[in-house]
Amino acid sequence: MFIGFGYDRHPLVEGRKLVLAGVEIDSPVGSLGHSDGDVLSHAIIDALLGAAGLGDIGTWFPETEEYKDANSLELLKKTMDMIEERGFKVINVDSTVVLSGVRLSTYRDRILENLKSVLKTPHVNVKFKSGNTLGFEGEGRGISAYAVCLVEEKECTKST
Repeated sequence: MFIGFGYDRHPLVEGRKLVLAGVEIDSPVGSLGHSDGDVLSHAIIDALLGAAGLGDIGTWFPETEEYKDANSLELLKKTMDMIEERGFKVINVDSTVVLSGVRLSTYRDRILENLKSVLKTPHVNVKFKSGNTLGFEGEGRGISAYAVCLVEEKECTKST
């Protein structure tokens, strides 16, 4: 079994959508990123890649024209394909999104539904924090997400 950790953060700006795990959030500001700025999907991607020893999101999905405005839930699906091809399966994912001024709890079920489907496990948790007026998240200038995951190898390939 292997543990992975992921983290992402983006500034919030007018004129962009706010997307978490493929769910569009009703918000006057959105996440500024090269792709759709989905910090939750990005943090989970990094956690999965870390657990599988595959580097980070920038290694696989660089800031090139190919990934400009990309749907990050689709990038998460590609990441799942990569780790499954290498013999891993997801046991669980726990994550936290930090954002002030936008109530996210009403979106939890849809976010979890998307993540459970893509990650192919029922063991997914998403928590929401306000930042308590601290940092750029608490001041409403940005959004961040943290994720940890546990993966296991489907088949043991040890050599003696």
